Amino acid sequence: MMPFPISEATPVRFAGPLPDACDVVVIGGGVIGVMTAWNLAERGLRVTLCEKGRIAGEQSSRNWGWIRQQGRDFGELPIMMESLRHWKSLSQEFGEALGFRQEGVMYLARTEAEMAGFEAWRAEARSFGVDTEMQSAGQVAERIAGAATPWKGGLFTASDARAEPWVAVPLLAEGAQARGAVIVENCAVRALDIAGGRVTGVVTEQGSIACDQVVLAGGAWSALFARAHGVAIPQLSVRATVMATEPLPQVFAGNAADDAFAFRRRADGGYTLAPGAAHDFFIGPDAFRNFGLYLPVLKKDFRSTKFLPAAPSHYPDAWGTPRRWAADATSPFERMRVLNPEPSARIVADVCQSFAACFPHLGAPKLKAAWAGMIDTMPDVVPVVDRVAALPGLVLATGMSGHGFGIGPGFGRVIADLVAGNDTGHDLHRFRLTRFTDGSKIAPGPSL
Repeated sequence: MMPFPISEATPVRFAGPLPDACDVVVIGGGVIGVMTAWNLAERGLRVTLCEKGRIAGEQSSRNWGWIRQQGRDFGELPIMMESLRHWKSLSQEFGEALGFRQEGVMYLARTEAEMAGFEAWRAEARSFGVDTEMQSAGQVAERIAGAATPWKGGLFTASDARAEPWVAVPLLAEGAQARGAVIVENCAVRALDIAGGRVTGVVTEQGSIACDQVVLAGGAWSALFARAHGVAIPQLSVRATVMATEPLPQVFAGNAADDAFAFRRRADGGYTLAPGAAHDFFIGPDAFRNFGLYLPVLKKDFRSTKFLPAAPSHYPDAWGTPRRWAADATSPFERMRVLNPEPSARIVADVCQSFAACFPHLGAPKLKAAWAGMIDTMPDVVPVVDRVAALPGLVLATGMSGHGFGIGPGFGRVIADLVAGNDTGHDLHRFRLTRFTDGSKIAPGPSL
């Protein structure tokens, strides 16, 4: 099968040069970091984005490619609706290359209990103005051709969309660079420079940059970096497996999922397939440290998680990964430039079996690629987007919990205005860091 298209062997596309000083440093070249840098540059701020490996090398290129409002936490939903507007604008700038298409998202129910959950979400989402509709079994059959699965019905949002992640995010980085952002790949930020109790710059493997503010958008690496500076983020990572088929006849033009498998049509005529909910979790020191905070979501979603005793060497929460390092020495971020997990063979087999059972006229799908990514997740499956009160100058933008690709353009705008001291236009209370320490009840977002 084909290797994943972005790896440490991918030629460097963004090489700086590294400045001595700027206004803001963004750590991490996923969609959140890229779109934050884009928006900061548009506001006239001097911004440098440092990526330890390759732009979009990790989860931002390895996700399903869905751009969905449907099923969002209601704290996220207004930002996601804004994000969809940005995606439409971006598609006008970049054209077909972005892979943006509005073909809708369909959630499929095998039980009446699932239908009731869909209706509960739709009823509350109605007040936001989302075009989500319940679908009967007959309506589902009309939309999804030749399916043998006896779905009870579904939830459908026609305005939801998709794009091709490993193409889209590097294109967005080119757009950020064109607006004045400096982007430097192969440039790990080892540490923050701190003086007088606040951020005064960063130390990278290529040299130091003086700055007043830093945005930490390091995905699966954020908690490791933050803890080294005394900032605790209860973030863990799960391995998510995805695969791509060879071209197949179209059964549905959009994105769809039930509890067994998910699929979306791709521009090459194949489908991106993934499990509906299953993922793997490597147990490490942070898992023990944060166990209590994760109990609510574990109780809600325990059966979909396979627990593995240890992560591979140099992963963020591997047992042997250092938690402290010197700023003038090689950091953990340089030892693992691009997280490239092996996909789960068990999940690949299960998804292919589920897809073939659902579409017997297509048979077992022939795969052209299979890969995995590490999703940065939070105890309530909702991001942290907040200033760190204990360390002025540091802004967190992490824990996107598998929701980051679609909402990236919206959150990038929000984070840039947060950094710039402008009105963000949205209530960010749901995303505050202190929710994990101020006695608030951990309330997991919708598991839709």
